[in-house]
Amino acid sequence: MAWSLSDVAGHSNASSCWIIIKNQVYDVTEFLSRHPGGPSIILRYAGRDATSAYEPIHPTDAIQRSLSSSQCLGPLHDSDAQNLKVQEEKRARTKDELRIEQGMKQRPPLNRILSLADIEDVAKQVLPLNALSFFAAGADDKITLRENARAFDRFFFHARVMRPVSRCDPSTKILGYNSSLPLFVSGASTAKLGDPQGELNITRGCGKAGIIQMVCTYASFSRKEIAAAALPSQTLFFQLYKTTDLTSSAKLVQEAEQLGYKAIFLTVDAIVIGNREQDVRSPWVLEAQEGQSQYYVEGDSNVETTNLLGTSSLHINRSNNVLDADMSWELTIPWLRSITKLPIILKGIQCVEDAVLAAEAGVEGIILSNHGGRQLEYSLPPLEVLYKLRSQRPDVFDKLEVYIDGNNALLFRVNLDADDSKAAYDEEQVCTLASNSPCGSHNRPDVIKAISLGAKAVGLGRPFLFALSAYGEAGVSKLLSILNREIVTSMRLLGAASLKDLTPELVERVDWEPVGRQQSKL
Repeated sequence: MAWSLSDVAGHSNASSCWIIIKNQVYDVTEFLSRHPGGPSIILRYAGRDATSAYEPIHPTDAIQRSLSSSQCLGPLHDSDAQNLKVQEEKRARTKDELRIEQGMKQRPPLNRILSLADIEDVAKQVLPLNALSFFAAGADDKITLRENARAFDRFFFHARVMRPVSRCDPSTKILGYNSSLPLFVSGASTAKLGDPQGELNITRGCGKAGIIQMVCTYASFSRKEIAAAALPSQTLFFQLYKTTDLTSSAKLVQEAEQLGYKAIFLTVDAIVIGNREQDVRSPWVLEAQEGQSQYYVEGDSNVETTNLLGTSSLHINRSNNVLDADMSWELTIPWLRSITKLPIILKGIQCVEDAVLAAEAGVEGIILSNHGGRQLEYSLPPLEVLYKLRSQRPDVFDKLEVYIDGNNALLFRVNLDADDSKAAYDEEQVCTLASNSPCGSHNRPDVIKAISLGAKAVGLGRPFLFALSAYGEAGVSKLLSILNREIVTSMRLLGAASLKDLTPELVERVDWEPVGRQQSKL
C-alpha cells in the first residue's frame, strides 16, 4: 500500500519512528538502538523525509540491508511524493548552498590547475561546510595533523648527478599487484559528501591511471557498486573497521573476497573515534549563519552535545560501542586468518615495537599511520616512525611490506596560522573555516622521501576527496596526472631511473626546518 505524509507524521518519536527516503517509507523504530550513527540523527527526521541526510553518506541499499522486509513499509503516495518535490524546489537555499553554487561557477579550467594545492583551493570553495569540516578535521588542537606535514620538512635529499634518467619508471607492485605509481588511494569514507558519484568516480579515475584503490567499510557506495565500476584488471583493496559483532564483520570480509577485492586492510588505530572538534562544530556554524544561533540560558542542564560527531560523521558514534576496542595480537589476527585467504595488512601502526609485533604475527604488510592526525593527539608523524623503523629494525622491511599513510599530510600542507576554532559564528566564519582548513600547500617530493626510506608505497586519502569534490572524475584524473609528473621529475633530479634507485642514502634528517612554503595563489 501507499502512505501519505500525514500517515508518516503520526510516527515521529522513539516509540514509533517512521522516515521517508527517496519516496519510500520505513519503520526504523527497532533500528534506532542499532544505528551506527546513534539514534539522535534519525529521530531528528522522525515522521518526515530524511533523504537529504541519508543520501550523501550511505550506499543506496544500506537501509534495506539493515531492516527486515516488514519494516520496509512501501511507497509514498504519488501526490505526496510530488508535493515533497515541489517543496524542495521552492525551498530557499541556505547561505552555504549559495556559496557553493557561486564556487562551482567560478572554478578555473583544468588546464590552469598546476598543483595539488590548486585543486584544494577549488575544493574549499565548492564543498559544503560540514563535508569540508569532516574531510579536514584533526584531533583536538590539530597538533598531530600539523606535525604530520612538518615532519617532511626535516628530511632533505642528497641528489646524485650524471646518472642516465631519460627513461624513468615510477611503477611498482603492491602486494604483487601492478601500480603505475608508488601510491594508492587510502580508505576514506563518505565521498558522496563531495560529489554525487563519490567513490565511483575515484574508482573510474584510478582504473584509467593504473592506481590501486582501498575501499572503506563506510564508503558511501556499496562494495558491490564500486567493484562494478572498476575495470576487469583493476585492483581493489578493502579497509575493514572491525566491530564487536563478529558475524557482521566476517560477512563484510567474505563479501569483499567474493567480489574480487585483493587484500584486507584491518584498521587498528580507530577503536574509538578521536576528538574532532571542527567536525562537531560545523552544524553550529551553519545554524549561526542562518540566524538560528542558540545561547546559554540560566539553569540549562544540557552540558553534553547531543551528537558527539557532528552531522557529517554519521557512520560511527562513540557512545554505541560499535567498534571493537578489545582487538589483540593473540585473538584478532588468527580470527581474521580463519575467515579469509586474502593478505592481511594492519592499518594504523604508530611505533617500531608494534611494527615488529606485526612482522612476528605474520601479516603481509603494515601502514604506518596516525589516521591522518584525526585520532590520538601527539602521536608521532608516520614519516618519523618510518625513519625510526629503518634505523632501528631494518629487518622488518624484509618480512612484510611497509606503507605510509598520512591521509592528508603527504602532499598537502598545514596552514599553521589557521585558528578556525575561535572565529565568530557569522557569515564570515564560514568563509574563514573553509579557507583555513588544515591542509594548505604541498611538497612535491614527499612521496619520494617515504619511498627512499623504505616505504613500498604511499597512501593518500584527502587529496582524492578534494580532487573529486572540485572536478569529479576529471579531478581525480588531473590529480593523478600531476602526481605522475611531480614524482617522475623528482626521481630524475635525484638521479633515480626507477624506484629501486631510491635508497636511504639519498635522504638525510636534519634538526631544523625551512621557512613555511607559500600557499597557492590560484
